[in-house]
Amino acid sequence: MIRKLLVANRGEIAVRVFRACREAGIGTVAVVAPDDKGSLHTRVADETIEIRNYLVAEEHIRAAKQTGADAMHPGYGFLAENPDFAEAVEAAEIAFVGPTPEALRAGGDKLEAKRIAREVDVPVLAAGEPNEVGFPLVVKAAAGGGGRGMRVVRSAAELDEALAAARREAKAAFGDDTVFCEHYVERPRHVEIQLLADEHGQVVALGERECSIQRRHQKVLEEAPSPALDAELRERMSEAAVAFGRAIGYRGAGTVEFMLDGREFFLLELNGRIQVEHPVTELVTGIDIVREQLRIAAGERLELEPRLDGHAVEVRLYAEDPKSFLPQAGRIERLRLPTGIRVDAGVEEGDEVGVAYDPMIAKLIAHGPTRDEALLRLRDALAETEVEGLTTNLSFLRWLVAHPAVRAGRATTAFLAEYPPLSAPPSRFPSGPWDGAWRLNLPPPAPQAPPDVDEAAHARAGVAGGEQSALTAPMPGTVIKVLAAAGDRVGPRQTLLVLEAMKMETPVVSPYEAIVRAVHVSEGDRVAGGALLIELEE
Repeated sequence: MIRKLLVANRGEIAVRVFRACREAGIGTVAVVAPDDKGSLHTRVADETIEIRNYLVAEEHIRAAKQTGADAMHPGYGFLAENPDFAEAVEAAEIAFVGPTPEALRAGGDKLEAKRIAREVDVPVLAAGEPNEVGFPLVVKAAAGGGGRGMRVVRSAAELDEALAAARREAKAAFGDDTVFCEHYVERPRHVEIQLLADEHGQVVALGERECSIQRRHQKVLEEAPSPALDAELRERMSEAAVAFGRAIGYRGAGTVEFMLDGREFFLLELNGRIQVEHPVTELVTGIDIVREQLRIAAGERLELEPRLDGHAVEVRLYAEDPKSFLPQAGRIERLRLPTGIRVDAGVEEGDEVGVAYDPMIAKLIAHGPTRDEALLRLRDALAETEVEGLTTNLSFLRWLVAHPAVRAGRATTAFLAEYPPLSAPPSRFPSGPWDGAWRLNLPPPAPQAPPDVDEAAHARAGVAGGEQSALTAPMPGTVIKVLAAAGDRVGPRQTLLVLEAMKMETPVVSPYEAIVRAVHVSEGDRVAGGALLIELEE
């Protein structure tokens, strides 16, 4: 039995794990970094201990030993999928609520995962050198996911810059700058299978989640079950996920992510942790996934009979710009979260959302007997939600759940390219399977890139007097590269500096051919949203 558990994480997921522990009668310990004191997860735990940094494995182990915790839950992000961390926890004789180090190594390395998948007949996309894969391709971090270390490349001219940026981002996020190139499918769906596996060899699939609507390769809306799957396709994907889980000796809760193109699917990656979107699976199966994680870590056998009941939809309420999706910061002066649906919050009214951590405010999850009913309940819940004091994506979420393409269940990963955030809905949307230009053998629409956060950033750059332009920070962040100096002549779309927030990079580029009049920041500077960065003159 687990008596006391430390969560090596913060925010919403720490609060969620503490809730499961409280229901199971397990004591809880929160860790907190010096710049995060007083945050919600520290206020709901039984006890709190300060650590130097959430990314330092030794600090979590020290904290567990000092507080007498006999188990550790890594949450998601930070060290959650780090096999060295899992190994160090177990070496310290602390139960790790997650996969074995060996399974994390096998599943976390995307190249190794592809090799294992082929051995058990799980389909994968072609990967290799750019000239072998061809364009468009996607550069991916071998050691991680979540959109970090990922760049879509549509031509050879973009390749070098994309590789360099992906390596920097992967190094910052995962401590490993290994990247690889993979064939890019323009308009697939993103469907994932939730697994639970015990240490006795049993692996169970809990059904699928649809996660196609994404921004910056990160999920925006998730639902279960997927409107794209029928019983036969669900069974095939579940069998593939279970086969892959068995092949790597998986233990605990994990998710096998697939790209779905028509009725063909391909392995994307294994997420060796609890997923942000796990509540939709909990609502349609009636299974508390965190509680099962705790039981598995205690050595118990799985005793589950998965069932699907109704439909569930989740959206993530963020402190971010509703059009560009750039993170925002500030104090929450008023927060009214909805009643009548499940809400997993990471902050409360009066809390500060800073630039150092994920800007999620809460997850809103609605369940209903049908998909339409679940979406309607979520729409009503979003109408009830109020946030004041900082910029959020609330207006975007309200637009999203009412959009006819979403309501029809036809969204792909290209949704936000085809329907820019907060744009007017189409005057006519196909209502039946025989509608649409493709049925008339017309050529498909030209591929479009996802929303360009760089363009959104430059649209905000203030113009100061005549032919002089001031480029300002589109978001709070840290200047990690300065690529221009006073007197330089720069061309349109030339990157002048790079900002980083939440381990994601955003380049700031020149809007036209100009001369750099002044650079007001240096590498390493932390800047507020709207801060003056560079002045240009024609």
